[in-house]
Amino acid sequence: MATLNWTDTLVLGFAPIDDLHRSLVEQMARVERCPDALLTLEWERLVDCAQTLFDRENTWMKNTHFSSESSHSLQHRVVLNVLREGLAMARTGQHARVRQMAVELARWFAKHIQSLDAALALHLRSHPEECRRTLH
Repeated sequence: MATLNWTDTLVLGFAPIDDLHRSLVEQMARVERCPDALLTLEWERLVDCAQTLFDRENTWMKNTHFSSESSHSLQHRVVLNVLREGLAMARTGQHARVRQMAVELARWFAKHIQSLDAALALHLRSHPEECRRTLH
């Protein structure tokens, strides 16, 4: 069983964010299920998925003047840096450390969704045009 499963507790009720979150949770599960021989490839995909999610959220926050943009995007930068470190570890065969990193990422992401992203989703409900424009 995956460390983080997509459940109603993660749904924010704002499809543009929920869809991106679901994609990241699904990629995290692929990382957990894959054999060590595929860990680097799946971790690369995880980094790419996180980058897409965070870039989209950062753009929305900036374009809609979200009040917590600075602290929220800082978390994104820190997590991406850690994920990139994980990629370097995966490439050198440090699979156990990378798998522990995946567990810690799942814990962080659940809390991040339920706190910072919940506030962002509430804010973005009043800016649906910005979300539609950015998705295309």
